[in-house]
Amino acid sequence: MFTEDQIMQALHFVIDPEIGINIVDLGLVYNLVIKGESVIVTMTLTTPGCPMHSSMAEGVENAIKHLGSNLKADVNLVWQPPWTPDMMSDYAKEQLGY
Repeated sequence: MFTEDQIMQALHFVIDPEIGINIVDLGLVYNLVIKGESVIVTMTLTTPGCPMHSSMAEGVENAIKHLGSNLKADVNLVWQPPWTPDMMSDYAKEQLGY
């Protein structure tokens, strides 16, 4: 069994290719639900029309599977609440000059 902290650490390796910052520090991950060997990640993107949505979801799935090959990841992409730069960590804001 993996903890939420372990999964969030794994998600730090998923980088938004257009911004160059990981999805956790960008504030894109809204919620995690762990049910046995299944992890449901509720997240958003910086814009609804983001052309990288498929590769970002695949990156999340791969990061979780890297923790254990028996883990299954489901990505629940949502648009509410809408993402804003205020959701970024201090690290991300500093890296982007906010």
